[in-house]
Amino acid sequence: MVATIIRLITGARARWVGINPINPDGTVPQRVYFANHTSNLDAPVIWASLPRELRRRTRPVAARDYWLGGPVRRFLAARVFRAVLIERKKVTVSSNPLVVMEEALAGGDSLIIFPEGARFGDDDGEMAPFKPGLWHLARKHPRIELVPVYLENLNRIMPKGDLLIVPLLAAVTFGPPVRFDDDEPKADFLKRARDAVAALELRGEAA
Repeated sequence: MVATIIRLITGARARWVGINPINPDGTVPQRVYFANHTSNLDAPVIWASLPRELRRRTRPVAARDYWLGGPVRRFLAARVFRAVLIERKKVTVSSNPLVVMEEALAGGDSLIIFPEGARFGDDDGEMAPFKPGLWHLARKHPRIELVPVYLENLNRIMPKGDLLIVPLLAAVTFGPPVRFDDDEPKADFLKRARDAVAALELRGEAA
């Protein structure tokens, strides 16, 4: 029900380019979906765009201070999205976001993450450099698929600082998995992952 409402409100269309949602044998793959970050709607829209089989085992990684900021958000985070809530302001050794993300992966869940960290996207869609969290997850869990996702129009549907949603059509483009190479320098991997997300903008337009 919630997924349907999100898709209706945003008009979100899912495109799978060079990747299938489900494995050919019908099994559900474990993945880390990583995307550009421009709106508070980003994580819910990616989650809602997944087939039901995937949604059941996919958890958005989200800012604790935002999603605990009211009873509705708390309910959605805990009961609907099963969000992995992380500290983003005063990070300590005990509140390291990687710890709870790795716990979720160890439990068999997939994750939705935003390697830029903060909401960044501007009018021309330029992304910030990726932070190293994606690299750490990939290094410790090399068998998990790393799936790039490009989000289109969400920064215009719900602009930063606004509470009202502007009716527009959003698009969510999922791309081919990015393979992790243990011999590749961290900076090179993060640039390659970022480029994989950026490349989906053109592939989505051509779809």
